[in-house]
Amino acid sequence: MDTDLITLTGLRVHGRHGVFDFERDAGQDFVVDVALRTSTAAAAASDDLKHTVDYGALADTLAAIVAGEPVNLIETLAERLADACTALDGVASVQVTVHKPQAPIAQQFADVAVTIERSAP
Repeated sequence: MDTDLITLTGLRVHGRHGVFDFERDAGQDFVVDVALRTSTAAAAASDDLKHTVDYGALADTLAAIVAGEPVNLIETLAERLADACTALDGVASVQVTVHKPQAPIAQQFADVAVTIERSAP
């Protein structure tokens, strides 16, 4: 199978994840990047959306997860997002990065992120 790459980067969604009560109460923006390994050959040949990953629907699914049930760690959030991606037809593997640019850190910083890679079952 060809392994092409479909990416969705910079998906910004308000969520209530974190270990501190104030993170759960006020929430903050999280930024998600995903890179899906899949074959795009059938889609290219047919020029039909049904033969590829619908990235609009993918964005909606990922946004619902980020905006949904809170978790303590962005590692857990990344795992949930990866599970949703690898459940899609034709996706062989995914790389997910969850950024937490407003993490409660006393030092000045640009970003905190966790990146995981998972293969489809």
